[in-house]
Amino acid sequence: MSATKKLAVLSTAFALIAASSSGALAQKKYDTGATDTEIKIGNIMPYSGPASAYGVIGKTEEAYFKKIKRRGRHQRPQDQLHQL
Repeated sequence: MSATKKLAVLSTAFALIAASSSGALAQKKYDTGATDTEIKIGNIMPYSGPASAYGVIGKTEEAYFKKIKRRGRHQRPQDQLHQL
């Protein structure tokens, strides 16, 4: 086999290997609560008891989150805020 044919075979083999292995690099991995269509955000605040005064912070965060969703200023309409 001539040097040109060896180079062509080697180049083709390298291209096939490179094309087949790129799929593993493109896989998306998310943490718990995140997918391609939804992001879940959790919030724990004291809404009752002796520390309930700090619950106002959680209610303010929820109101701000709803305001942003109404204005449409974020890219994912499926974002969810869960208050606990």
